[in-house]
Amino acid sequence: MNAFTPAATAALRVNPITQEVVTNSLIAYAEEMALALCKSAYNMMIYEVRDFCCGLIDTEGQMICQNTGGLPIFLADLGIAVKDGIDRYGLDGFSPGDVIIMNHAGVCGQHLNNVVVYTPCFHQGQVVAFAANRAHWVDVGGLRTGFGNVQTYEIFHEGLQMRSIKLFDAGRRNDGVWQMITDNIRFPDSSLGDLRAQMAACNIGERRLAELHKRFSVDTVNQCIRASWDQAEAQARAAVSAMPDGRYTAETHLDSDGRQLTVPLRVKVTVEIKGSELTIDYSDMNPQVMGPLNSGFSGGLSAARVAFKCLTMPYAPVNEGGFRGLKLISPEGTMLNARPPAALGLWSIALPTVIDTILLALAPALPGQIPAAHKGDMGGCSFYGQRPDNGSRYVLMNIFGGGWGGRSHQDGASASVSICQGDVRNTPVELQEIHYPFLIERFALRQDSGGAGQHRGGMGVELSYRALGACSVNINLERIINPPWGLEGGGPGRSNAALIRSSDGSERRVTKESNIPIAPGDTVTFWTAGGGGYGAPASRDPLEIAQDLQREYISLEAAHQDYGWSPDQNEKA
Repeated sequence: MNAFTPAATAALRVNPITQEVVTNSLIAYAEEMALALCKSAYNMMIYEVRDFCCGLIDTEGQMICQNTGGLPIFLADLGIAVKDGIDRYGLDGFSPGDVIIMNHAGVCGQHLNNVVVYTPCFHQGQVVAFAANRAHWVDVGGLRTGFGNVQTYEIFHEGLQMRSIKLFDAGRRNDGVWQMITDNIRFPDSSLGDLRAQMAACNIGERRLAELHKRFSVDTVNQCIRASWDQAEAQARAAVSAMPDGRYTAETHLDSDGRQLTVPLRVKVTVEIKGSELTIDYSDMNPQVMGPLNSGFSGGLSAARVAFKCLTMPYAPVNEGGFRGLKLISPEGTMLNARPPAALGLWSIALPTVIDTILLALAPALPGQIPAAHKGDMGGCSFYGQRPDNGSRYVLMNIFGGGWGGRSHQDGASASVSICQGDVRNTPVELQEIHYPFLIERFALRQDSGGAGQHRGGMGVELSYRALGACSVNINLERIINPPWGLEGGGPGRSNAALIRSSDGSERRVTKESNIPIAPGDTVTFWTAGGGGYGAPASRDPLEIAQDLQREYISLEAAHQDYGWSPDQNEKA
């Protein structure tokens, strides 16, 4: 039987114009949900950084659609969260006005700050779908403040777990649960404000889906959804079919789990292509670790889905059908499928390197199509303390960009967030200085950070914070020992680095450490990694080298050492 028959069959049942109207309407609803969440959220991780996702989920926990912004590593887990509630309550156990909250590590497999809120969508008294979103709360209690704390070694250190709890039951708020949340987190005004924003986003999804069902029947809408899934499946499978069959393996390393800083972690993947199906195997992945650099099953699935989508249809809308041609082997007990009660606070740290390694495995099979490694971490910082002017508690969280790898046809992008972070943004300098007791003394591209090559790796950034009051900071750097690699003769990018410079002039470098005390006047500087280079540096166009020198992307010393450039050539160029 033809592998693409389902799409053809569905196309016979669905009017193509109706399908386009329905499919694009659903995507528009997810985008409207995202806009509402951004406009009404309280914390900058949502309304500036966009650390969230919104979508519609069917009654079996499958993804109907998802907004185009937000984090790619949320591709796997909205449906998983909703399916847990379906299994608990049954479809008959939901009522109009229900609001369910979910962040349980055993189901969602990631840090507890990523809180899912979802609501049932009804038509003529029957549940027909769910409106859902996940957003990063600034705090969920526990030992950690801000981004992950390397001191945690079990999930119970990391905050409140809420598993498929009806926060609103038929429109009536569960005041006991609301009070429990309020009393156990550091920033209840912010997090409960975000919760209300998430509820508002779900309400929009409910209303819009009801309008669609009023215009078309439920059967028609569902047929259009299935047809769009079949088409996405056919497109993805066609892309896989164009790849040469075979088994491809790559092995790289992460620096540490944050507790044993001298023990590297193995990242080994095997990718098998067979016909129109691609299988990713994590059987040889590093065992789960004592530190919080673990994830549950959905963490490894997220990395696999991001890599698969990049390889098959990177610009297509997201739905469940696009991943039918992907199979994942992820045995329990690895750092990508850790057994409870493993700590998961730094769950996402490993994922950029996992994705890079999947792509590296396929480099021999797809010559010219795979880039060199990118910055390879989920760079960011967490400062927290009390404001010196009014004594109020604060937490400053920010996302850092870095360099992406050079490609067969052009240089890598500079100052860009990781492949796992997608469309997220850094927090504007001006807002950070307005809201928090810091001066940002420097924010610039990091000279000489991109790996040398025919096509240079993108550059990292240098970002320097000066504290105006006493505080603490968490620093979680990766890929310092194992820098972003080059391809086809390209050189590696420069690694991440962080330096704390005290007001007395003393300095110390930090890799992974939590609750570091910072005194007024101390400066914390981050240098993010550059991407690896692609192709032999000797093949780089001299005009491009001259341009890099003029823009101060590279120094004269680096031009001489990496490219054999001389001052005479500079004058001629």
